[in-house]
Amino acid sequence: MKAYLSDRMGAALLMAPLLLFLGAAYAWPFFGVVNWSFTLPEPGLGQYGTLLSDPLVQSVFVRTLRIAAIVTIVSVAAAYAITVVWVRGTPAQRVIAEFCILVPFWISVLTRAFGWVALLSNRGLFNTWLQAIGFISEPLTLVRNEFGVIVGMTHFLIPFAVFPLASSMRSLDDRVLLAARGLGSSRMRTFWSVFVPMTRSGIIGSALIVFVFSLGFFVTPAILGGGRSVMVAELIYLRIFQSPDWGLGAAISVVLVLFVGALMALVFRYVRPRQLI
Repeated sequence: MKAYLSDRMGAALLMAPLLLFLGAAYAWPFFGVVNWSFTLPEPGLGQYGTLLSDPLVQSVFVRTLRIAAIVTIVSVAAAYAITVVWVRGTPAQRVIAEFCILVPFWISVLTRAFGWVALLSNRGLFNTWLQAIGFISEPLTLVRNEFGVIVGMTHFLIPFAVFPLASSMRSLDDRVLLAARGLGSSRMRTFWSVFVPMTRSGIIGSALIVFVFSLGFFVTPAILGGGRSVMVAELIYLRIFQSPDWGLGAAISVVLVLFVGALMALVFRYVRPRQLI
């Protein structure tokens, strides 16, 4: 019993600096933001009432959820295909897949966003090439809209979706797949009926990571959206630094944090956190 208490005390002492750091770096500033949301410009719930009645704020929240959902579906689907190659491909395929996964981490989000502008703008490489081969007569509008935002965010978030999927796929028992094949199942049926369901935890983990990241994305939507596809993070920036309307910006921030917390609590109710990594 004494040894058990000693171990628990040692673990608590080791965790104490981390908990103090998290409290000082995240919890204390967040409580300050909560205070702003109730006190600026005057005490009360007026800012939260504005959230429920302002069509502009509501449209931004709806747009953010729509873009985040699309980006999550596309990113997880693309990451799943890449991860299958990375985990179960030939040695050469694994090297290529690993290169494609790791290289984006070496390039800043700002550089990648402007790279997509160079590719997708009216005078960008993509439109210029399509016009040169006669496929289109007028340039396509591929940036300063939701399409450009979705492309840029998906490109950035695919590598983050890969790692939970890779962990899930590497933990599979190959004997189960061999048993399915031995019972006469085709490769395609084995993949959809056995392989994919057994990686469900990785899919949920990847989707959660991508969706949460998408909700708070700022740089890529600001550049590729061009102010025409404003998301929640950009709206908070505009309310805090340009309006300024600190109370409303703080209220939006609080609602966003609470929404993410509720989403994670809902997911963890049905899936254990250890199963997502």
